Amino acid sequence: MSIRGVNIRVEDLGFRYSTRGEPAFRRLDLASPRGEALAIIGRSGCGKSTLLHVIAGLNKPTEGTIHFDDKRIDGPSSRWVMMFQAPHLFPWMKVSQNVGVGLGFAGWPEAEKRERVAEALRLVELTEFAETNVQDLSGGQQQRVALARSLVMEPELLLLDEPFSALDAFTRASLQRDVRSIAKRLGFNLIIVTHDIDEAVLMADRALIMAGKPGKFMHEMSVPLPDPRQRQDPEVQAMRARLMDAFQTAARAAGGVREEEAASSAH
Repeated sequence: MSIRGVNIRVEDLGFRYSTRGEPAFRRLDLASPRGEALAIIGRSGCGKSTLLHVIAGLNKPTEGTIHFDDKRIDGPSSRWVMMFQAPHLFPWMKVSQNVGVGLGFAGWPEAEKRERVAEALRLVELTEFAETNVQDLSGGQQQRVALARSLVMEPELLLLDEPFSALDAFTRASLQRDVRSIAKRLGFNLIIVTHDIDEAVLMADRALIMAGKPGKFMHEMSVPLPDPRQRQDPEVQAMRARLMDAFQTAARAAGGVREEEAASSAH
């Protein structure tokens, strides 16, 4: 499996849920080169998940444009896939059936579908569970099934809407490491929405801090750390401290948030 990433360009982007409502965000610009892992960090309510849905084509922007490789985006596509906080699996299906469901809808021949499902399960280390019913898996294993279901479509971009937030710390760290490793090996882009500073440091090449109502980008920081990244490494801890300082400064500047509130929302 080899996947080509995408050049992403967002210009003057804005979104509101109703014509009279306050916008979730406005006048956002960002560019993400092919193969980048980009984290968007912000407190709850700043519009970061809404932004992800707009980039994915699930909501239409009120203003502005999104381009992937100079092609304007106006709806969902199999070229990009989103993982949500819940895995949204089909409980009556086995693991392999859940992973291959998108290929089935797309009309892939059975032999090719089996081959791609097997490769996706190998990537997420679930080969031995291929014929297991998904309801018999742990929460972490179910998210690995959701990840395999995303990878089997060979997307150019994987969008992550805090899919590891409900998992225990050990499982969450394992998935954060594995998703970054797979993305770098295969070459696709990641956009990670999170309020967890540690997650941004462990997974991203660059972080954008989003704050305010309506939301806006307040700060940008490169995360130039070698792989594999371990939470206890001094370089990782130093980057975490820098990003936390920037997060707290942005939160205060955007709305007079007390420092302890900003720290709590960023773990």
